[in-house]
Amino acid sequence: MRKYTRGPSKSLLRTASMTAENLTPELESDATEEQIAPACVMSFNASDPTGAGGTAGDVATVAAMGAHALPVVTSIVMRDTAEVFDHHPLDADVIAEQARSILEDVTIAAWKVGFLGSAEGVSAVAEILSDYPDVPLVAYMPNLSWVEEDAQQADLDAFRELVLPQTEVLVGSHQTLTDFLLPDWEGERPASPRELAVAAGEHGTRYVLVTSVLIHSTKTTDQFMDNVLASPQGAITGEKFERFEVSFVGAGDTLSASLAALLAAGAELQAAVGEALAFLDQALDAGFRPGMGNVLPDRFFWALPPGEEGEPGPDDATDDSLAPKNPRHVH
Repeated sequence: MRKYTRGPSKSLLRTASMTAENLTPELESDATEEQIAPACVMSFNASDPTGAGGTAGDVATVAAMGAHALPVVTSIVMRDTAEVFDHHPLDADVIAEQARSILEDVTIAAWKVGFLGSAEGVSAVAEILSDYPDVPLVAYMPNLSWVEEDAQQADLDAFRELVLPQTEVLVGSHQTLTDFLLPDWEGERPASPRELAVAAGEHGTRYVLVTSVLIHSTKTTDQFMDNVLASPQGAITGEKFERFEVSFVGAGDTLSASLAALLAAGAELQAAVGEALAFLDQALDAGFRPGMGNVLPDRFFWALPPGEEGEPGPDDATDDSLAPKNPRHVH
């Protein structure tokens, strides 16, 4: 696992210690000069009260990546950390007005699309996206098994027809993307990332980032999950990580939002995918359980002081039995 680190910017460290009394005229002018704004990412997603995913998760992730999120709420989801109970989609005009209001004021550098609430919501968001064809779009396809069947099918059909043609990277788990892109798949083996990319490409999507592709090791009992960026021509890049033994909420939103933030900052796609996957892996590794349900990613794992990440250091163990057996952990 590659180590991902971030920290406070040098400009913040420099200006935080300055006071009005000790500034020279030259320093005062420099300190009061307007800072360059971070890249802005507009997120269309549901309101998730757990903070695991939805707009709250997107805001936390984009901020952790050094960008600024512009969250547009598409639906109010009723849930806890274990399950979703219900949701109330916002009117399409309300969704559009939220986005249009801030787009008239702020320049964005990337889009992140998550759960859009309804087919009408999908249509409203797609119309906005079409006005900015040069802004890269990262679309996340979540598992919508909790949505009523007819509404779910209408939502997916609209997403396939209206959002996929504008998508740079479609992100989703292997099973979810297979159900969405190849619902009639009857092969003896699972669909490959390339086959999913071909199916997405038929609707205009350039790339798919397929997560949770299960790999069984023939040499050990350990299981690994492959994560592959693919185009219709084949696999491009990816990362393989050891499988966690716990269930998470918000992993897909974390990955797709971090990728959108990196693209907004100007990162090249393959490098952005590698960094986003490394960020997700360590956010999950430092995950915490705030309630009685699933584990949430800690997007600010890199900000924890030494010794507070839940793992004793090598000098903290008094004998071999106390040393950590597995670097994968949860608070």
